[in-house]
Amino acid sequence: MDIVLALIAAGANALATILQRIGVEEATKSDSSSRALMAGVLKRPVWFMGLALAGTSFVLQAFALSMGNLSTIQPIMVTEILFLVIILGLWFQQTLHIRDWLGAIGTAVGLGVFLFVSAARGGNQRPAPEDWILLIGASFGAAAITWSIAHKGARSWRAACYGVCAAISFALTAAFVKAASDLWSQGPSVIFTHFEPYGIAITGFLGLVVSQHALESGPVAASQSALLIVNPVASIVMGVYLFGDRLRVAHGRMALEIAALVVMFISLNVLSHSSLINSSTTDERLSSHARIPLLNEDS
Repeated sequence: MDIVLALIAAGANALATILQRIGVEEATKSDSSSRALMAGVLKRPVWFMGLALAGTSFVLQAFALSMGNLSTIQPIMVTEILFLVIILGLWFQQTLHIRDWLGAIGTAVGLGVFLFVSAARGGNQRPAPEDWILLIGASFGAAAITWSIAHKGARSWRAACYGVCAAISFALTAAFVKAASDLWSQGPSVIFTHFEPYGIAITGFLGLVVSQHALESGPVAASQSALLIVNPVASIVMGVYLFGDRLRVAHGRMALEIAALVVMFISLNVLSHSSLINSSTTDERLSSHARIPLLNEDS
């Protein structure tokens, strides 16, 4: 059930990405500061539609995390890019090319093999305060570095750097969600006496802001591929370190797991360069869709 919920969450998030991208296309272009960008997108109803879907995806992901472990659920979320390509193909009524099919099959096979071979168990360990401190410090340090180097370079470089920064933020958010879900059985009032819900709010908001910068700064391909590759890797590390996720690594399993992840990441890269989500083709189409009456702020 947790895997099904994660897959549905990934699909919802893919559609949310498209709707938010449409909103960002019409947002502020002259000033890329966080305040100006958010002020611009807040005027776009379509962006709120994307935000609502993203919220739905978050809730489904939270339920999946409450039933499963971080090292399983977060890698499943990379199927978002599969849904992204499929939705864009249907949206623009285009046929998927052989590269798209190879990327989709490779991602599915790589993920499936990794999940089957690793067979992650455990994940119910209660993190110690010092573990949280170390992880939070390392996560914010890595996010700060990627944020600082994102201000210079080509559009693809900036989008990718912001995507990595958002991936770290969302991975940390998922860790907070996992920890908070373990407290739910004690009652809602107990949850808010712990720091995890506030961590969700802070890192989730930061991830949201950075992801909007990623969408605004360059191609969807660059930002989404960076986010979807870094997020599962960071989440697996966090799951093992914080919650005691146990991946089966004996008898050559680790080599097979690494190979499966490599296949998945290469396939994700192939998908990220699909003509359906390449900036030179899709951004113009999304811009034109942003001006149709249904999605215009004057509607």
